Order: sequence, then structure tokens, then C-alpha cells
Amino acid sequence: MHIIPESLEKMEHEYRRQMIHAAFGLLIFAFPFFSTLTLLMISLLLMIILGNFRDYPPIEKYLYKKPFPGSRQMLTDDINDGIKSAQNLTLSLFILLLISLLLELTSFSLPLYVIGGAMAISTFGSSAATFIRHRKKLQMIRNENINETGSEHYLLPSSIVMLGVGIIAAYIAGLWIVSWEGSGVSRNLIFFVAVIGSITAALFESIPSKVDDNLSVPLGSGMVMWMFHSFGFSVPPSQMFIALIFSLVLGYLAYRTKIADLSALFSAALLGVLIIVFSEIFWFILLLTFFILGGIFTKYKYKYKESIGLAQSKGGVRSYENVFSNSTAALVLAILYGIYPQYAELIIFAYLGTVATATGDTLASEIGTTAHSQPIMITTLKPTQTGVDGAVTVLGEIAALLGSMVIGILPVLFCRVEDASMVILITTAGGFLGTNVDSLLGATLQKRGMLSNSGVNFVATFAGALISGILYLLLV
Repeated sequence: MHIIPESLEKMEHEYRRQMIHAAFGLLIFAFPFFSTLTLLMISLLLMIILGNFRDYPPIEKYLYKKPFPGSRQMLTDDINDGIKSAQNLTLSLFILLLISLLLELTSFSLPLYVIGGAMAISTFGSSAATFIRHRKKLQMIRNENINETGSEHYLLPSSIVMLGVGIIAAYIAGLWIVSWEGSGVSRNLIFFVAVIGSITAALFESIPSKVDDNLSVPLGSGMVMWMFHSFGFSVPPSQMFIALIFSLVLGYLAYRTKIADLSALFSAALLGVLIIVFSEIFWFILLLTFFILGGIFTKYKYKYKESIGLAQSKGGVRSYENVFSNSTAALVLAILYGIYPQYAELIIFAYLGTVATATGDTLASEIGTTAHSQPIMITTLKPTQTGVDGAVTVLGEIAALLGSMVIGILPVLFCRVEDASMVILITTAGGFLGTNVDSLLGATLQKRGMLSNSGVNFVATFAGALISGILYLLLV
């Protein structure tokens, strides 16, 4: 069996480095005893120290006890990388504290427990994930399953560990800070924010990026935690836990069937938890119907679409961009439903319209491109080439109509509405017209480079919601 000694040695070094990384998180427990300004100055001081901290013998001796021959340059690079990561983590803390301090001059606030929770996720959660990731990678190297660069297969367990440890660490940190501050924030809200922040952190970590995770994870999770804290909306931990498990299981099934990648798994989990909590599980089932139909028809005649250069990239596997561009409108409406229940019926129809638009557009694209008839440009009605932005076919239009109708029929099948014909009519019309808004945007703004494909989907789904909402006001 061939084992790469440099890889094994480097992983052992990484374990020790993560111990220091996790120890940084212990600073969170000092948060309640200092003012925001004092904490800001401490974080600034730490950045200055780290900036002048290179070959400090005690740290180097701890991190690299038994370097293998010829590894001195690698060790130096590792030390510098570790210091840079620590600097980024401290910079994230500094930015969050600065925002909190500035907000004290306004009517808004960024609570210290939110900052502490974000840092707990980024230290304890990230370190636990790194331990699992490197252990899994070590096992795979020993079994000669992967080369030194690795594979995505060992990332899922580490991301799940980060999610679990992050939730526990953020919840404990939040309870600690709130109990000393006496701010009266409920435990339900602390747990709710901890779950949302941890899913966001796992999502950011799963997205390939040149930005250091020690910068993107704490800032990303911190901002999202702050936003949902501001809503003041919370549910019992048991309900939150059920929503999380349900969303994760469904996301995992999509991942295993190669409908979604790791980033899409956590994107869908985040959407699922929020939609279930702010509305109800049926709303998420509607969105899942879109994802399932989209996944099925993406693979419909895939080889043919690939041969003409119109197939979805990565074998039809969806990423976080696909999830958010098609589902952000649905998420916004679900949150509005929870905050403004007095407008529930209007919001429900708008929600049906946005999901119908996403479904109709996906089916129109995936099925319409397989049509043997020549497509026409939606703006001029003149013949054009297949795959051109704004090109439509009769087959694609029929697919859009039927896809939108499926979303309208589901509430009827689940006995969620009284006037079945009105629901199907408004949903189908909103989805079909929203799909054609997508084509119009593709023929104009996307063709001129003003919007990307994701941007077009994002705008079109909001347009579908608006159309269905207006039709509800006019007809009901």
C-alpha cells in the first residue's frame, strides 16, 4: 500500500493547528464582560500582533514536532497560511463589532450574542469539520481511493459535523452571553438563530471560493443571523429540529441522486427550514415539486441536448445558484406570510405564481430545446436558432403551461383550497406568463449582457408572483 508521507504529515500538522483555531473560540466567553468598544480594540490589537507574528518558536514547535526531511518550506508556508486564517477570523470579528458599535448610534442593533454565535460556528464548528474532513481524507489515501488533491466525497460528513457542532456551540455561546447581559432574548430565538447561522456557514463552506472561509463563514452567517434576529420570529426548538431534519434528508436524497451538489443541498436545507418555520410544510412540498420535476426533465434527452451544446452543465447537477435564483421569491413570500398573516391569501397566490414560473420555465427550457420545429424569437416572432436567449417553441410553451398547471393542481389534490378552478387558473396563468417574461428578459437584457441567466430567473420568478397576486386581486 502506497501512502503519501507528506500528505499524512501535513494532516497531522493541520490537526494541531485546528486546536489553536478552536481555542480562539474560547474568547467568546469573555464577551459579556467587556464593552463593544473594548472588544473592538482587542480584535484590532490581535490583528496587529498576528501581522507581526511569523516564526515564533513555541508555536512552531507545537505545530510541527516531527517534520519529515525536506519539509521546511512546506512548514513555513503552513505557518503563514495559519496566521493568515487567524487574521481573517479576527478581521471578521472586527467588522461585526464595528457594525454593532455604529448601529448603537441608530435605532437598530447587532446583538453581541449574534456575533458570539457566528464566531462559535466559525471556530468550534469549522475546527470539528476540519478534523473529520482530514480524517476521512486520510482513510481514503490509505485505501488509495483518492489522490492527494482529494474528492468531494469526504466533504459531506465534515459539513454535517460543522452544522451540528455549529448549532450546539452557537446556542451555548448565545445562552452564555444573554444570561450575563440580561437582555431577555428568548431561548427559542437563540436556537432559531443558531440553526440558521450554522446552515448558512455550512453553505458558505461548501461553495468553492478564493475567499478564505475564516472571512466568508463568520461574516455570512453573522449577517444572516442578524437579519432573522431582527424579525423577532421564533419557534420551539422541537419544531425547528423537525424542519431541519426533514429538509436535510430531502436535500441529501437530491444529492445522492445527483440532482444537486453539496452547495445545493445546504441551500435547499436553508430554504426548507425557513419556509416550513415561517409558513408550513406544504409550501416546501410545492417547491420540492419544482426541484423534482426540474431534476427529472434536466436529464430528459440529456445526451441529445449535450450533443447540440444546450445541456445543463455538470451532468445536470444543480448548484446553489440554481436554487437561489429560482427560489428566492418563494422564500421572501414565505417569510412575509409568517410576519403578515393578515395578507395570507394574497401571499399564498403570489407564492403559487412564483413556484409555477420556476417550474414552467425549467420545463420549457429542458423540453423545448428538444423540439424538432424551428423556434422563433419572442420579441420579433421571426425564426431563430435553438438555444438562443429569447427563443421559444410550441413544445416549450406547452411544457410551460402544463408545468405551471401541475403547481396549481397540487393545492387542490391536498385539499388546501375551496375554489379549485380559480386556484388552477390563477396559478397556471401566473406561471405561464412569468415563463414568457423570462423569455422576454432573455431576448433583451440577457442578450445585452445586463442580466445573467440566474438574474433572469430571479426577476422572472418575482414577476410570476406579481402576476398571480394581481390576478387574485382582480378575480377573487
